[in-house]
This record gives sequence, C-alpha cells and structure tokens, in this order.
Amino acid sequence: MSRTKLRRRIRFISRRLRELRAIAKGIISTRHPIDVHLIPMRRCNLSCAYCNEYDDFSKPVPLPVLAGRVAKLAALGASIITISGGEPLLHPELDGLIRAIRQRGMLAGLITNGYLLTPDRIQRLNGAGLDHLQISIDNVMPDDVSKKSLKVLGQKLKNLADYAEFHVNINSVLGSAIHNPQDAIVVAQRARELGFTTTVGIIHDHSGQLVPLSEEQSAIFEQIARMSRRSYSRFYIAFQRNIARGQENSWRCRAGSRYLYICEAGLVHYCSQQRGYPGIPLEQYSRAHLQREYLTRKACAPRCTVSCVQTIGLFDNWRDPQTREAFDRVPAAQTEVSGSEC
Repeated sequence: MSRTKLRRRIRFISRRLRELRAIAKGIISTRHPIDVHLIPMRRCNLSCAYCNEYDDFSKPVPLPVLAGRVAKLAALGASIITISGGEPLLHPELDGLIRAIRQRGMLAGLITNGYLLTPDRIQRLNGAGLDHLQISIDNVMPDDVSKKSLKVLGQKLKNLADYAEFHVNINSVLGSAIHNPQDAIVVAQRARELGFTTTVGIIHDHSGQLVPLSEEQSAIFEQIARMSRRSYSRFYIAFQRNIARGQENSWRCRAGSRYLYICEAGLVHYCSQQRGYPGIPLEQYSRAHLQREYLTRKACAPRCTVSCVQTIGLFDNWRDPQTREAFDRVPAAQTEVSGSEC
C-alpha cells in the first residue's frame, strides 16, 4: 500500500468516528447548528452563467476575523463548517482557516471549482486537516454557460486521486441551463473510476426554487442516483427525486438554526439563495435565535432545491412542528421559544 493510501485510510477511520459523533449529537440535541457554510471571500475566478454567488472584485476576509467567526460558531456548538464562496481557494490564508476549524473540534469541508488544485495545493490541504472536498462539474466540454468541465478539470481530478487524503465528492449537474444532460453520466462515471463518491444536483432558479427536469434529464437523474447509493446522497434522494419531477417536498426547513449561511460580511442568512434574512451579525447570534428559527416555517421550503439544507433537515423532520412564520422580525429575546430538549 502506498504512503498516500495508508494515510488516507487512517484519516478515513478518524474522520468517520468524528462524523458518527456529529450525527449522534445532532440526533440527541436540537440546540446547535449541524452544518454552517462560511464564506471567506465572494470573488471567483469563473463566471458561470447560472450562478448568483460570486463577484469579480471582493477582497478576502482577514484570517483573524474568520477565526473569530469560527470561535463563535464553536461556542454555538456547530459540528461542521463548510467553506464556500466565491472560490475559497483564492483566499491566501485558507489553510489557516481550515486549521482554526479543526482546532475547535469541528469537521472542515470545502466547496471549490477545482481550478487551483495542483499537487502542492492538495498536500497543503492535507496538512491543514481538511476532511471533505466537493467539486461540481457541469459538462464534458466547456461552453458559454460553464467552464467547469471534465476536459478542463480532468488532470485536477487525477491529482486528487493521487494525493488527497481527505474525502472527495464530485457533483454532476442537471437543469435547463445545461446544454448536454448526458454529460452528467460521463462525469459521474469518471468520478467513480477515480474512487470518489458522486452526487447529482439540479440547478435552481435565482431564488433556489425548483425547475422540473425534462423526461431525458429525469432518466439521467435516476441513472446517476443509482450510482450514488453508496454515498451520503442516498439519505436525501427522495427530496431530489421529487425535485426532478417538479413536485413539492413536505419537510421542516431548519435554516437559521441547524443550518447557517455566514456571508463574507459576517451576517447569518437562511442559505445562499435566501440571503438577507435574518441578516443578523454572527457575533450577536444567540441560542435564542437558533431556537426561534428552529420553529420557524419557511415559505420557500416546499420548492427548495438546496440539498445541503435538505440533508440537515432530515435530522429533525420527524419532530417539533414549526409554529412560527418566516420573516417575522420580532427580536428573539422577546419571543417565547420551545422545542425538544434532549
């Protein structure tokens, strides 16, 4: 066994134990965030036509500021921090941010377009302690919609297979903006050949709401879903299947509580597609806010396509009906909140 494979195996065992602890904690208690998406910079080196989560000018948030946000999230009991963007690999102190997350006992994830993944950069991510990395690949050949293509990223994927000691997931994409839906199968097959897990995402509209797939796209979705059943995607595949059919989901979105989205300005939002609410600075966010949003029904939930929020929602769909309406700006300190206390 090569040294990289041995280290990968050792880290897999350690990571899985920490994941199981996070899952157990999420089941036992409802009073902490499970997953937080943290944005260290909004700037991206690409400009995919369907994306509304980037700009081409923002400066990176300084590491001391980010470390303070990580400390606050740890104090709130967060289990996982997923670094997103923009393109987080553009941040000059990304390794320090990953270390800050790990030093606080949380799992560290990264969502990237993959363009900057050289062997040296991957080794630095290994050294920083990264747990999970995800890349979405939109097509086989680049086009006017997206440059995140298998042709461009093929060597980057090979680099990950050769050097990464962390878990890698490749997300293929379906939706109206994708010209060649058959490309998603090619991407998923290549990911499995390299030993990565695979998922399939459905492109949403500008507010994160579902747009039904065509008959051809739905058939492709089912084929990729069958490939994905050995990965975590099997737990939320029913959500995705309804989305593919244009059907609403009945679920309890716990955004603002179990899932948080922290923008580069340090404000707490429901998710990347509902930026603006609650819009409270993280340093002011309290357990009362978490409890309030835990019990708040979100009107966008039935037609939501944001799979990371849906996945976290699975922890609590079976308990604690939501009794409040979203966009009620009554301060948390003035609101009586109750829920399960385990």
